[in-house]
Amino acid sequence: MANNDYNDIFTTTLTSRSGQLADAVSNNNALLKRLQEKGHNRMLAGGSKIIEELEYGEGDLSWYSGYDTITYTPKQLFSAAEYSLKLCAVPVAISGEELLKNSGQYQMIDLFEKRIENAVKTMSNKMAEAVYSDGTSHNGKSIGGLSLLVADFPSSGTVGNINRATAGNEFWRNKAKELTGTITPDSLRSAMDSMYMSLTRGTDKPDLIVTGDDWYSLFEQSLTAQQRFVDTRLADAGFEALRFKGADIVSDGGQGGGCPDGKMYFLNTNYLYLRTHKDRNMKVIGGERMSVNQDAIYKIIGWAGNLTMSNAALQGVIFTDTSSAEG
Repeated sequence: MANNDYNDIFTTTLTSRSGQLADAVSNNNALLKRLQEKGHNRMLAGGSKIIEELEYGEGDLSWYSGYDTITYTPKQLFSAAEYSLKLCAVPVAISGEELLKNSGQYQMIDLFEKRIENAVKTMSNKMAEAVYSDGTSHNGKSIGGLSLLVADFPSSGTVGNINRATAGNEFWRNKAKELTGTITPDSLRSAMDSMYMSLTRGTDKPDLIVTGDDWYSLFEQSLTAQQRFVDTRLADAGFEALRFKGADIVSDGGQGGGCPDGKMYFLNTNYLYLRTHKDRNMKVIGGERMSVNQDAIYKIIGWAGNLTMSNAALQGVIFTDTSSAEG
């Protein structure tokens, strides 16, 4: 009977924290934070695939006078990318012995809170790492992160079930630039200028740049005191953020950071999404889980979805295999 009582508290405490857990995951990564702010954490109702519609063609425009014929040639203007649904979970457990030793409701709630806080940290940190993955880890069961969507070598590989190597699929290739030799503040700044301009289409331009600590430091060295513009929204959220042209630049390396050294992503987040299944948005999966052969109660916090993209040509990456710095 005591276990059942505490199981009710356990379940209620976890369920009430699910929304906070989802927020904590987004607040732990600059890209996910930006997608949350833009409403790009879109819920899925179901289906075996996640579909992103792509608009990559242009129609016809005719200049004419009088009774000239206005021509129209039917052409494919739209396509779609297909992404797989990926799932992850963090278990939280309480043993029967712990239930007995923690007599008193408030002591038990404190124990639950500690376990749940650990689950939040685990989910937040692992999701922040996965944002930079190529989708091959854990036997291909992890999400396809920036290493897949914004690839170092974008003329090969398949993204969203579209083969980038196929003629006619050039529209689905991001921009990429490899730097060699010794990377200095000036050489990095020059590459950044070039990449930013290559991804600018009228008012459509990168709004978020994420990099490792090494290149963030080089960029910082390239600035004068008058150029050190800071994005207050990201700074208020706890991210170290400067400004480059119209984009926020964030360091996401260091301890627990996912962005590797020698890498800088130029992202137009208007075309990036975290697609989450409505029934797995950091929610408790299933009902009561009493172990068959253990005196323990288990609860599982689950998430399902993927990181998706609807325009590759407006995303870019600068990278190097071995980076070094002067200054």
